Amino acid sequence: MKVAQLSNPVKSDWFTDQGLRLDASPYVAGSMKTKKMLEQLPRTEPLASLTVGHNGGIFNGPMFRRVYLTDPEHSVPFLGTKDMMAADLTGLPRLRKSDAESSALSYLQLKPGMTLISCSGFNAGRRAYVRPDMGDCWSSQDTLKVEPNPEKIKSGYLYAFLLSKFGESLVRGSVYGSAVKHIEPHHIAGLRVPRLGAETEGQIHDLVEECARLRSEFQSGLVRSTQEFFTAVELPDLNQFRWHQQVRDLGFEVKNLGPDSLRAINHGQRVQRIRESLKSRPHMTLGEICNNGLLSTGPMFKRIDGNLDHNGVLLVGQREGWWGRPDDGRVLSRTYTPRQCFVPDETIMVGAQGLPSETGLLGRAMMVTGRWLQHAYSQHFLRISSSEEEVPGAYLLSFLRSEVAMRIFRSMMAGSGPQSLNSRMLKDFPIPMASLSDRKRIADTVRHAYKCRDQADVLEDRALALLTTAIEEAAG
Repeated sequence: MKVAQLSNPVKSDWFTDQGLRLDASPYVAGSMKTKKMLEQLPRTEPLASLTVGHNGGIFNGPMFRRVYLTDPEHSVPFLGTKDMMAADLTGLPRLRKSDAESSALSYLQLKPGMTLISCSGFNAGRRAYVRPDMGDCWSSQDTLKVEPNPEKIKSGYLYAFLLSKFGESLVRGSVYGSAVKHIEPHHIAGLRVPRLGAETEGQIHDLVEECARLRSEFQSGLVRSTQEFFTAVELPDLNQFRWHQQVRDLGFEVKNLGPDSLRAINHGQRVQRIRESLKSRPHMTLGEICNNGLLSTGPMFKRIDGNLDHNGVLLVGQREGWWGRPDDGRVLSRTYTPRQCFVPDETIMVGAQGLPSETGLLGRAMMVTGRWLQHAYSQHFLRISSSEEEVPGAYLLSFLRSEVAMRIFRSMMAGSGPQSLNSRMLKDFPIPMASLSDRKRIADTVRHAYKCRDQADVLEDRALALLTTAIEEAAG
């Protein structure tokens, strides 16, 4: 339960400022406290006066019938409220291009430098910055777009303010609704933005822009590593594999069934053809690669809440695992968190529980390295840690993040409701082996990409620290 702080009690005149709202959110979430603090600054401007574009520069969009396609020539990447947090945008759903470019929806195309705010759902109020590589994406009506006027404010500075603890409290305090949360453009139009001078705002903007560039480089590095992998193992056709254009498994015969499974999906012919292609090259199985490493999900345990400032640890689940930063994860007591929740450097994490929707996380892979080694990970991930020095995790990721690898993982589904992965079948997953020099080169490409992501986090933290110090000093 949230309660007001005795040092900052709710005052009667605050109700008028909030349009006589009687729900607790704007009063105990710190929104009013932040507003009163910002009033002490020498200069602030309403958000609506700093934006430009459709509907004044703060808009979401209409509800519309979504038609999804798989052919890149006739579709565009479509960003939802969950996808806007993703570090790797490779698996985005694709909206029909003719609809996206129509007069009714064309303004939903993103522009680098915009700030995105999720405006519908349980987690309304999340913010994200539109990176340079997101300019060909469209966004859903559940996402507010804030387009800064470059003649009045720098985009990186505005985003840093909205992302900061001050912007957090103001945006969250604007949320309406009980079961389904909502934010509308007019709810944040009057939000006061502090002006800190051209030099300070420019420094913050430059940090955010470099952060966005590095995150784009992270994305392009991963894509390049996968292309390099399939080229090195002489299977270039599998790099741009079109699953839905393959002959469907409408009827087939399977001989010599073993005790592992009788489920038809575990023996589908589309996947079997992929496996045969992989086996046609020099290869090792996951069981051989992970013989003395890890090839299992994590432990189930009782979760005891903790505090990051007092021996706490962030628990990363499947939802946060593919985000740019997993900051919304649950914080647990490190004392009561099993050591098996922490993983070695370059461990591949695969979504191992869930439903096999086209945009779902089941079977998708990411890697734990750098700053993410400090986090704990839930039991919903399959851990893949190589025990072979010449087959590093970074090399494995270049393949396991691909479309064909995801389809192979999904062919191993077991269970009735939420699916899991058949542990016995995982050991026979074939991994093509490029030459030693190619393996090293591909692994270095992946490692550089993850270093870019870590450096981006450092710069974002630096921008937020600079902004916070400047505001607090200006407020006295």
